[in-house]
Amino acid sequence: MHEQDESKALAELLARTPKVDWSIKVVDVTGGAVIASAAPEQNLKTASLAKVFLLLEVAARLEAGSLHADEPLDRRRVPRVADSGLWQHLRSDRLPLADAALLVATVSDNWATNALLQRVTLAAVQARGRALGYPESRLEDCVRDDRRPDDPPTISLGRAADWADLFARLHRRQLVSPAVDSQVAQWLACNVDLSLLAAAFHLDPLAHEVGAAHLRLYNKTGSDSGVRADAGLITGQRTLAYCAIANWHPEEDCLDGVMETMRGVGEIVRKCVGAWALE
Repeated sequence: MHEQDESKALAELLARTPKVDWSIKVVDVTGGAVIASAAPEQNLKTASLAKVFLLLEVAARLEAGSLHADEPLDRRRVPRVADSGLWQHLRSDRLPLADAALLVATVSDNWATNALLQRVTLAAVQARGRALGYPESRLEDCVRDDRRPDDPPTISLGRAADWADLFARLHRRQLVSPAVDSQVAQWLACNVDLSLLAAAFHLDPLAHEVGAAHLRLYNKTGSDSGVRADAGLITGQRTLAYCAIANWHPEEDCLDGVMETMRGVGEIVRKCVGAWALE
């Protein structure tokens, strides 16, 4: 696809969801060209997307030696939270710290998120994001089953421009350090949620590399009432960093249109990345 065609295709997609606020950016990591964008600087709710900053903080401390991969992390030290995750269904109250981080990356585990936040602190995670140059994209709070009036209204905020840039830097190993970036990319490569933009790549959610020897993906998603977000790095014949965020009023019937549009944006990315191995 040519840039003009991509812009036209994106505009047509977004026109189908007039009640949805979008922030989208797709960039060529090697050359820096913007493949597609729509309101990339708009700050929106991103649900679990900013858990990536938590993973970066944990990986940085593992490299520094102030945390240890086998350190037992006890979920009983924080209140139980439901929704996304596996730890709430497991019998063990304690897991190695690195395994808890992997649960956050693979299934966006809420209980593991809060246990890790209790260990490293939300303030440190927020400071990490600011130090990396992303003050507008941030983890606002821990995960809560119920948000009271005094709590932050959402778990995270962000904009597509920041997330596309973050994943491009992560790919180049120019975010925190080569070792830290490699660890976070390795964790995120196990993410099982390919239901949003990444659905267009036709990968096995449980084994991304099966049947796609020339395609590589790692990503993080966020889902909440009125929120869908997907940011990641896809490598085929080209390497593209992408982010698509959608926000809408939860009482509006927008979800079907958002999901269709997300996958439509994924089709644009798929064609541009040169995903010929999927045919």
